[in-house]
Amino acid sequence: MIYLKTPGDIEKMRKACDLVSRTLGEVAKHVSPGVSTLYLDNVAREFIQSQGGRPACLGFSGFPATLCIELNEVVVHGFPSDYRLKEGDILGIDTVVELDGFNGDMCYTFAIGEIDPSVMKLLVTTKESLYKGIGACKAGNRIGDIGNAIQTYVEKRGYSVVREMCGHGIGRSMHEDPEIANYGRRGTGALIKSGMCLAIEPMINLGSKNVVIEKDGWTCRTKDRKPSAHYEHTVAVHPNETEIMTTFKYIEDALGEKAIKIHFEE
Repeated sequence: MIYLKTPGDIEKMRKACDLVSRTLGEVAKHVSPGVSTLYLDNVAREFIQSQGGRPACLGFSGFPATLCIELNEVVVHGFPSDYRLKEGDILGIDTVVELDGFNGDMCYTFAIGEIDPSVMKLLVTTKESLYKGIGACKAGNRIGDIGNAIQTYVEKRGYSVVREMCGHGIGRSMHEDPEIANYGRRGTGALIKSGMCLAIEPMINLGSKNVVIEKDGWTCRTKDRKPSAHYEHTVAVHPNETEIMTTFKYIEDALGEKAIKIHFEE
């Protein structure tokens, strides 16, 4: 069932989304070679709790951490560990914060030091595709329009779209209907209506679209072990606009010149 949010619900969503945005901004201050992903997880958990929020991923269906860590070929749902970041890595960090009964969801993929130019191009294109998907998320359109916009943009540039993982509705629950695939046909799927709150999150691979799930039952990585990138915003649909409730501003303020800069190519 798709739950439409009231203006009061959306105001609470804004606050949860601001907190998850500030959380990743705080984590971004520590993302550098030599830092362990477990340390980043501790930073995030302590910050969320200090602000009166709850790390929604921690304990969800047994997930053991605050952050989903997506290192290099990991697409989604990797665990933090003692692994120390090194020059040339890429690191996706995905997390959900609950505040006052509502959730905000966000992901950003970081370049660790100097990375291969082909991988940087993957990051830029994936981030651009997120905004292409959001651009198609309008009241009166269909959910399939979002995935089609993302798929068309990235496949035209030689990348592949993960099929097994998708975006989703969000609100009082971390995951609500509808599912939002990052591929598909225009004019298909549920009608997009004012009051929907959605997490749009392209997961794009440098190589094949094929993925495998590791023995831990969570970690999803590319089958060919080539890099994967992931960016995500939580949005609210209004009658005449779609509001992006999360923001990369805190991350990009922390990163400065190291932030992933986008420039659209039609």
